[in-house]
Amino acid sequence: MDRVGEVPDRYLSDEQRLMRETCRRYVDQVVRPFIEADREREWLFDPAQRLPAEILQEADRTGLRGLGVPAKYGGVGLDPATEAQTFSVIATEIARGDSGLADKLVQNWKISVLLRSLAPQHLQDEWFPQYLADPQFLMAHCLTEPRGASDRWLPYNVPEAGMGTRAVHEDGHWTIDGRKQFISNGYDASLYVVYANTDPSVGMLEGTSSFLVPRDTPGLEVTRCNETVGGRYMNNGEIVFDGCRVPEDHLLACGDALGKAGVYFRPGKIIQAAKNLGIGIAAYQDTAAWVQRRVQGGRILIKHQAVALRVAAMATKLEAVSALLQRAARAVDENHPDAARLCDMVKVFTSQEILEVCQHAVELHGGYGAMLEVGIEKYLRDAAVYLHMDATADVSNFKIAKTLFPATAGTYAGLE
Repeated sequence: MDRVGEVPDRYLSDEQRLMRETCRRYVDQVVRPFIEADREREWLFDPAQRLPAEILQEADRTGLRGLGVPAKYGGVGLDPATEAQTFSVIATEIARGDSGLADKLVQNWKISVLLRSLAPQHLQDEWFPQYLADPQFLMAHCLTEPRGASDRWLPYNVPEAGMGTRAVHEDGHWTIDGRKQFISNGYDASLYVVYANTDPSVGMLEGTSSFLVPRDTPGLEVTRCNETVGGRYMNNGEIVFDGCRVPEDHLLACGDALGKAGVYFRPGKIIQAAKNLGIGIAAYQDTAAWVQRRVQGGRILIKHQAVALRVAAMATKLEAVSALLQRAARAVDENHPDAARLCDMVKVFTSQEILEVCQHAVELHGGYGAMLEVGIEKYLRDAAVYLHMDATADVSNFKIAKTLFPATAGTYAGLE
């Protein structure tokens, strides 16, 4: 019998099955034992001490860090025809172990795809080998600002909606000034992709550029690690750019960076939904084991009809999420016209359904579900974070409506 919520083996290639089995061993033998051994460790308020170095070292030994990196640099060469689907399968499995660790790893995958597509050859030659040589090397994608986040993707392509972060070209360098917040891997990344306004006279789709900025660049300062409620093994950070000068050849996209970021965001939304699904699968598996052994009212829990109904609802939600995720991932791989809409749909649907799955898990565990040492409450916290990751549900739904009714659904409210 196939596992609830997981892609059946018959739909996977031999390579995908082998990769999932390798990842599953890593999760079951390394990640989950680490999480279960110390439930309080994620709450350490020294971000550098939360995740031991050996966790990423083991991920490196399994080849998981090399996804998205071109094979010529030693990365894991994935079939382009099924890359998003493979990312989905592996991200689900890693998040079954821990969603914060999954966030940490998959951010590198997404940025590797972006650099593979946009970075000049000399930058790829410089940074991909450095990334693969150091298991602790992380990358971050700096888009969100204090005055604008997922609303950047609403159809308000006017100058006043542009980036607050500015970049000015002079004497063979770009000087970046501004602030980025809520950045995944932002606290401890070694390399940043930074978006900035380079032409404030036009809309953001024509006036936003992106740059590759190493951590040790003068003028780049990491100012804090955000203490999130869930996904705490990924250190979310804030960065200030104050007269940060980068060479002009570190420009990735000039003016049209937001449009070109689709190579990051489309597979990114697939991966976000997949990570979220992994949380739900873990919550379901732990709950299924619990109701088979816990005795209350003189019977094991699953004998009580109310319990059985909740477990059935959990399984149904996981299967529905998995089916939509597979369809959306195929659409991305096929570059189908519906891909963007399906990516937004699966992101929203998954975040809402998995939160309910985790709520069922907490309630079916009764008082134990709220206890830190049991670990069920962690699933609910981790799932809650996904409501806003890669766009809030409201922004995503607005974008879905725009694709369904492009002529009538929403116009810029500031002009008329």
